[in-house]
Amino acid sequence: MTRILVVDDVLAMAEQYAYDLQRLGGWRVRIATSGPEALEALRDEELDCVILDLEMPGMDGFEVLRRMQELGLDTPVIVYTGTGDFDRCVRAVRLGAFAFIDKAEPVQRVVQEVRNALERGRLVDEVKTLRARLDAETSLVGSSPAMQRLREEIRRLAPIPSPVLILGESGSGKELVARDLHALGAEPKQPFVALNCAALPENLVESELFGHERGAFTGADRQRKGAFERAGRGTLFLDEIGELPLAAQAKLLRALENREVTRVGGDRTVTVEARVVAATHRDLERAVEEGTFRKDLFYRLNVHVIRVPPLAERLSDVPELVEHFLTQLCARFGMRKKRVSPDALAALCRYRWEKNNVRELRNAVERMLIASDGEVIEVDDVPADVLVGAAAQPGGAVAAADRPRTYQERKAEAERAIVLEALHAHDWHITRTAEALGLADHASLLKIMRRLGIQRETAS
Repeated sequence: MTRILVVDDVLAMAEQYAYDLQRLGGWRVRIATSGPEALEALRDEELDCVILDLEMPGMDGFEVLRRMQELGLDTPVIVYTGTGDFDRCVRAVRLGAFAFIDKAEPVQRVVQEVRNALERGRLVDEVKTLRARLDAETSLVGSSPAMQRLREEIRRLAPIPSPVLILGESGSGKELVARDLHALGAEPKQPFVALNCAALPENLVESELFGHERGAFTGADRQRKGAFERAGRGTLFLDEIGELPLAAQAKLLRALENREVTRVGGDRTVTVEARVVAATHRDLERAVEEGTFRKDLFYRLNVHVIRVPPLAERLSDVPELVEHFLTQLCARFGMRKKRVSPDALAALCRYRWEKNNVRELRNAVERMLIASDGEVIEVDDVPADVLVGAAAQPGGAVAAADRPRTYQERKAEAERAIVLEALHAHDWHITRTAEALGLADHASLLKIMRRLGIQRETAS
């Protein structure tokens, strides 16, 4: 439920505001009669909006705003005054207040300002989520058959609220698959909350997942919502779920089955609605056999499974990924766009990228970009370990694409790699590429490109 804090040293005024806000807005309202009490309330629980009197003895509203900035509290604040001095209100806005009102204004105006502040808070959270999505370095670039199948799986499963388990090697893009499931799902405007289970200290796992009450443990100086509550009706992404301690696994199972959690140090259950998407690079079935992962939790998460293909299974996507990372990195570094020579690109297409998949390729492109002095990145700029690995693949990109599951898949992947490499070598000049490949004419190449789903836009 939405929680509002009213701060006024005149108790009767605060109580009247609380009554009207509860009656007209249906919100839960807490009262503070001084600046220190307001800060205590903000530390004690997560509040959605503050209505703050500027004229209070001792710590006035301006000092409360300054302290909130120092504490990093970004709860939207609506200030009000009874003096009619709106210059003071403007000063408060400069200190971070969302809006200002006069005490003489009707309560309907106050309610509308609260609604505006709550909507702004929601939009800020949504922008943060979208910005994180846009800034993420995506591995879902590519039009290979493997990527087409992956996108189809995402599209099919996105609207379904059941848990999804994403399997894939490190660096293959599991979180980005989870983000697409969320963006294409039933509640894309709700939060996407990501939690890396492998990075959590064991003594804080339950607090991060389920939240804690004030005083639950040393350092818990305020109430805090856990990841389940923060996700709302959106998506909770549990990365590296295989690293979760057994004790936390048991509580996670209860949360999934009962759709409710209990904060650490509390005794009240909180209903949760978030869809859970988990990911791991581990073999969870083996972990179940070894006793490090609960069998019942495995089957609870294993409702739908998406396998993210490693880059070695889609090497024909390398040119597109290289172009994508070059565009991204040049923009980030403020550099003029560079291009990769055919020889350098051929070396990248021959390497298997087994250490860290797309993330490894992205790092290699950044190193090449920094190492290159000219407008064209040459083969000498390719990292030495990549050149050595590429040289160990005598059959080039065709030999490296031997991991797809069927003969037809292997054939299509190899054919795409050959055509894309030739197109890049001839700067996408169709006639010259057709001649280099020994085809009858440019129409023959265009026909092959249509069959393989190759377009110029896939590499830009």
